[in-house]
Amino acid sequence: MSTQQTKTYSAKPSEVDSRWLLIDAQGLVVGRLAADVAALLRGKHKPTFTPHVDTGDHVVIINAAGLVLTGSKADKTMRYRHSGYPGGLKTEPYGALFQKDPARAFRIAVRGMLPHNSLGRNMLRKLKVYPDGEHPHEAQQPIPYQPPRARKR
Repeated sequence: MSTQQTKTYSAKPSEVDSRWLLIDAQGLVVGRLAADVAALLRGKHKPTFTPHVDTGDHVVIINAAGLVLTGSKADKTMRYRHSGYPGGLKTEPYGALFQKDPARAFRIAVRGMLPHNSLGRNMLRKLKVYPDGEHPHEAQQPIPYQPPRARKR
């Protein structure tokens, strides 16, 4: 038997290098793209992934208005909000929210797939969503990225 122990690598915040990725969402399915984007924001695609450190990349989504809801999710899936007061529950069909503000609707989908703590909030700040094809992040030179599981409809 060997007495040599292997050590688990744990990334430090100062060691993390973050890239900018550009995803064209035209014709992609909302849930599949949201899952892929959440993994990119967390950094799960990197070998240096560490659960308690923000090792993810910046993600820019363009053409969010072209995202597709499959099945009857537009009518049956509801978005719930509560004011905190009795009787303060507000419901809205996801399709109506998506028509009103597709960028916000996609952001909500990704937020539900990230950790629900301060680390998840910091990760969500690195997500930039735009309903049309233009974005103000050319100076960061984002790399075009095709999500592996996202399918065009």
